[in-house]
Amino acid sequence: MKITLLDNKQWDINELKEKAYDDEFYYGYLGKYALSSTSIKHLLSSPKTYYNILQYGSQQSQALRDGWLFHTCVLEPHVFEEQIFVNVQSKNTKKYKEMSDGEICLLQHEVDKIELMTEAIMDNKICGSLIMGTDGKLNDFEVPGVTEIFGNKWKGKADIINHNEQLVIDLKTTSDIDRFRWSASKFNYDSQAYIYSNLFGYEMLFMVIDKETHQIGLFDCSPDFYKSGEEKVRKATDAYDLFYKTEDFDSKQYLITKTL
Repeated sequence: MKITLLDNKQWDINELKEKAYDDEFYYGYLGKYALSSTSIKHLLSSPKTYYNILQYGSQQSQALRDGWLFHTCVLEPHVFEEQIFVNVQSKNTKKYKEMSDGEICLLQHEVDKIELMTEAIMDNKICGSLIMGTDGKLNDFEVPGVTEIFGNKWKGKADIINHNEQLVIDLKTTSDIDRFRWSASKFNYDSQAYIYSNLFGYEMLFMVIDKETHQIGLFDCSPDFYKSGEEKVRKATDAYDLFYKTEDFDSKQYLITKTL
């Protein structure tokens, strides 16, 4: 089976998925020539922002970095151990600047925090079995996928595919688990759920841990949640098509009008 990406290059779908296991290819080439759930926010707020991020990149927030570190510690502990750790109290100290040599490094208390969250998740029997699998059937981690939705190509990388339970499981951290349902809409997890259910053919489950209390929550997705995500994906597709597929469209004339 062949698939044509946004640069009009045609790929064998199996070859493309195999190459997408490489992070440099997935976040580099595929990041430019396939849309993703992270594209939604920028396409809906301003397609110009989406373009600028593609061209110039964006800085990773502390919240995103915390989420990546937790995810890595749970699923790829060997990668987590490869991170640079500096045993100082603050990144503003002279010692940190000397030891980090301009690289982004982890402080020891950050490492401790991530490891405690990982321990909390893995010590929970339900979460542990959902992550690692049961009945001798191992789960798949970090699985990439590419598919067509509404005429454009979309990519995603599943944290965990649990074939026994027929679930795509995504690990999330939150600063307030009681408000996660609100956060899920704000951060477009509904569109992620819709895209991933199309990519992998399973229902979506969010496994969430509160960064302060270590309270764990399992959040499945209602039909309304998927429907909300579908609508966002449709609107993002319309914005992309207008900006990048309409020949006579002049993006310099695009502006936002609102009433205060």
